[in-house]
Amino acid sequence: MNSEEEFYDAETGETERGDASRRLTRPCQKSLPAEMISRNNFSVWSILKKCIGMELSKIAMPVVFNEPLSFLQRISEYMEHTHLIHKACSLSDSIERMQVVAAFAVSSVASQWERTGKPFNPLLGETFELTREEEGYRLISEQVSHHPPISAFHVQSLKQEFEFHGSIYPKLKFWGKSVEAEPKGTMTLELLKHKEAYTWTNPMCCVHNIILGKLWIEQYGTVEIINHSTGEKCVLNFKPCGMFGKDLHRVEGYIQDRSKKKRSVIYGKWTECIYSIDPKLYDSHKKSDKKTGSDSKKLRQVSEEADDLPDVQETVTVIPGSALLWRVTPRPAHSAQMYNFTSFAVTLNELEPGMERRLAPTDCRLRPDIRAMENGDMDLASAEKERLEEKQRAARRERSKDEEEWSTRWFELRTNAHTGAEDWLYTGGYFDRSYSDCPDIY
Repeated sequence: MNSEEEFYDAETGETERGDASRRLTRPCQKSLPAEMISRNNFSVWSILKKCIGMELSKIAMPVVFNEPLSFLQRISEYMEHTHLIHKACSLSDSIERMQVVAAFAVSSVASQWERTGKPFNPLLGETFELTREEEGYRLISEQVSHHPPISAFHVQSLKQEFEFHGSIYPKLKFWGKSVEAEPKGTMTLELLKHKEAYTWTNPMCCVHNIILGKLWIEQYGTVEIINHSTGEKCVLNFKPCGMFGKDLHRVEGYIQDRSKKKRSVIYGKWTECIYSIDPKLYDSHKKSDKKTGSDSKKLRQVSEEADDLPDVQETVTVIPGSALLWRVTPRPAHSAQMYNFTSFAVTLNELEPGMERRLAPTDCRLRPDIRAMENGDMDLASAEKERLEEKQRAARRERSKDEEEWSTRWFELRTNAHTGAEDWLYTGGYFDRSYSDCPDIY
C-alpha cells in the first residue's frame, strides 16, 4: 500500500483514499485537559539573578515556567492565518500581493500576545508535523541543532500553490527586569504560481516584569520583506512601547517598488489588525493630525519605570480610505486559564485514537513531560523533563566518545537560493511514513 495515497482506518475497518495523515486534519479539542497552575509561589529571580546579560538557552528552568507546547509547535502557529497566503496567491497585482504577505508576516507573531509561558526546548531530533487539509497545507519541523538551538520547518501547499520555510535560532537574554528574545533566522515564502519568493526576519520580542509586577510583551524592530522576483520591498516598523505607552503594539511601514517609490502604507497593531492605504491619503491624514494636535492630547505619562505595563491601549484609529488586510482571530473565553492559548494553539498537542501509530516516534505529541504538564501533573512533568534532558546528555557523551557527528533526518544545511545565505532546507521524504531509522529520544 502506498502510504501517501491511502491508509487503513482501524475504527471503521475501511481503507480511505487521501494523505496518510488524514485523521490529523480535523482537530476537535476546544480546551486543555487541565487548567494552568499558578506561578505565584515560584520565584524566577532565584534562578535568573546570576544570569544578567547572559544567553539563556543553556539555563535549565523549572517546568512551572513553561507552557505545555514545544518550541516546534509554537513555530507552527505561524500558520494560524494561512488564508492570507491563499489570498496572496489569488491576486494578480504584485503590490497587492506584498500587502497581504506583509499582513501574514505580522499575523505570524500575533499569537505571542500575553503568552508569557516559555515553550519547552526541543530535544535534538525532535519533530512536529501538522496537516490541515481544510487549510490546504502540511508542515514538518525538526530540531536540527542543540547548541546553538536551531529549529527548521517546511510547509507545503497540498495543491502546489506555495511553500513556506525557515530555520530559527532564538537568542534569549536576561536584562534584570526583562527577557529579550532575538529570533535569528530567515522566513521564506514562495508563491509558486507567480514564481515569487519573499524573505524576512521576525521582530525582537521582550517579556517585561520578570521579577515583579504583571508580565507583558512587546515586539519591536524593523522587519524588511523583500520580493526577490520584482525587487519590491516592504519595511515594517514594530514600534517599542516607550515611556508613554502611545506606540504599544503599533506597526507602521510602507511598500516601495523597484524604483523606491512608495506605493502603499501599512499600519495597525500586531495584536489586533493591519490596514493598507494610499501614501497620499496617509500623509494628508498625518498633516491634519498635526494641525489639530490630536496626537498630543492622547499622551499621558503612566510611570517613570519603563518596564511597567502602560494602560494606554487604544484600538487602531482607521484612516478614511484604508483597506483591512487582516484582523486577529478572537481567543477562547477561557484562554487565560489555558496559558493564553489561541483556539489554534489548543489543538496542537491533541492526540486522537490511532494517531500515535502514524506519527514519527520523535513527534512532540509523544513527549511525556509536555503531555504530563498539559494534564496538570507537574511533578511527573518535572521528573520527565529531567529524565529526557539527562538522556540527551548521555547520548551526546556517547557520540563524543565514538567521535560521531549528529545526523539530521529531514533537513540539511544548504544555501538558500534567494538570500545566498546558509539555511536548513527540507530534503523530503517525511510523509512517506518510513520512520524506522528515527532516533530514540523519549
